[in-house]
Amino acid sequence: MAAQCVTKVELSIACTNLLDKDVGSKSDPLCVLLQNTSGQWYEVDRTERIKNSLNPKFSKKFLIDYYFELVQKLKFGIYDIDNKTFDLSDDDFLGEFECTLGQIVSSKTLVKPLVLKNGKPAGRGSIMITAEEVKDNRVVVLEVEARKLDNKDFFGKSDPYLEFHKQTGDGSWVMVHRTEVIKNNLNPVWRPFKISLNSLCYSDMDKSIKVECYDHDNDGSHDLIGSFQTTMSKLKEASRSSPVEFECINEKKRQKKKNYKNSGIVSVKHCEIIVECTFLDYIMGGCQLNFTVGIDFTGSNGDPRSPDSLHYLSPNGVNEYLTAIWSVGMVIQDYDADKMFPAFGFGAQVPPSFQVSHEFPINFNPSNPFCSGIQGIVDAYRTCLPQVKLYGPTNFSPIINHVARFAAAATQQQTASQYFILLIITDGVITDLDQTRTAIVNASKLPMSIIIVGVGGADFGAMEFLDGDDGVLRSSSGELAVRDIVQFVPFRKFHNAPKEALAQCVLAEVPQQVVNYFSTYKLQPPNAPAA
Repeated sequence: MAAQCVTKVELSIACTNLLDKDVGSKSDPLCVLLQNTSGQWYEVDRTERIKNSLNPKFSKKFLIDYYFELVQKLKFGIYDIDNKTFDLSDDDFLGEFECTLGQIVSSKTLVKPLVLKNGKPAGRGSIMITAEEVKDNRVVVLEVEARKLDNKDFFGKSDPYLEFHKQTGDGSWVMVHRTEVIKNNLNPVWRPFKISLNSLCYSDMDKSIKVECYDHDNDGSHDLIGSFQTTMSKLKEASRSSPVEFECINEKKRQKKKNYKNSGIVSVKHCEIIVECTFLDYIMGGCQLNFTVGIDFTGSNGDPRSPDSLHYLSPNGVNEYLTAIWSVGMVIQDYDADKMFPAFGFGAQVPPSFQVSHEFPINFNPSNPFCSGIQGIVDAYRTCLPQVKLYGPTNFSPIINHVARFAAAATQQQTASQYFILLIITDGVITDLDQTRTAIVNASKLPMSIIIVGVGGADFGAMEFLDGDDGVLRSSSGELAVRDIVQFVPFRKFHNAPKEALAQCVLAEVPQQVVNYFSTYKLQPPNAPAA
């Protein structure tokens, strides 16, 4: 029986008395959440990094499916981030805390000491985890600007940002959103942003919301420009033709200055409440996930008849290519009604002419490249392998563009009916990097995601680069990807892991990618329930 997801839980994280690892300033902490599956720890999500703070309150929340019938082991790791790499192994470790989700929800708020890897206390550092059940998928979209803000900087102008706070039952304030900083500008226009109605005001239209405007300072000593309080009922009146405006008041300044008026005006130009579909809303509403496989048949894999080849079939008939296909395919096939999967090879000389091809159907049937079920892909691969000559180069773009053509056709349907997932399994260094970057940037506008599994021991630096986790991918002409659609993992990371682990890792980002695409283009599931 599949575990039934009872509810979603939102976790808020704050820390106190963290270790100070920075010389001349304070640590710049970030919290990473890991979950234990089959004995392995996998990253679920991470918060923003807060500069120069030993007592951070993170505004980004962790959203977790809470299963009553499972022991869900969680680990919260705190790191001091002093570089731009996504990898945390080169950052200072400030402590961690392990527990179960059950422990957190039964306490509602859990305050525990942080420990080092050796189990000893991480100084006086502690973590506070607050859990809330998420019962509402309404989201507030806000567009906010300000004018005539006080100048707090001696040289240049203030660098303003806003913080939104909600009021808890005991009257205290909890920060729920922080805008970006606008440099050197007393009339800032912040980017539109979304925040769940529950996060902003517990979905209560008349509950107080406090907005504070700060001048950002690099040393962490941000200056309060001013603040005001409002409610969702008031914000909802905003429109572009008639914005809702608030005087930003600095109480200290008001008490000191006789003719004090305000410290600037904050103007809400647009406030809209929308209902956001979840991944399961799309799946249950009839969205199909279409799975396509691309297999690397280049010469660098080695002669398939030789035991040291990556395409060598062991006595029990498997290799890393087949293991990756099984692992990922077994999860995705549940979301595809007809279970017919196109499978292509690239980089081989293909019969009968033995021309090099970068998108040949492994069943050698161009008019019907579909394989029946995951077993069908495996059977076609085993039949194809002795018939092709491994060659080169390693070109990804033809297969990416092939799937993108189908994804582009699906966009004509005006509903969230189809999403495409391309699994590319490769042994290494990519030849057509510029064309592949352009293909990915184009595909980022379409309902598709790309999973790349690297087999063997090659240097996969270019693959890490395509996985836009540490920055936005650009095409060769400089165009930015509109969203991150590539997930890369080296197979060697999973040699000793349970068979589910690879799929969990590479598919972890897919639900969010599906939701991001369909919500960005405002597409509803085909069988969406009446509002």
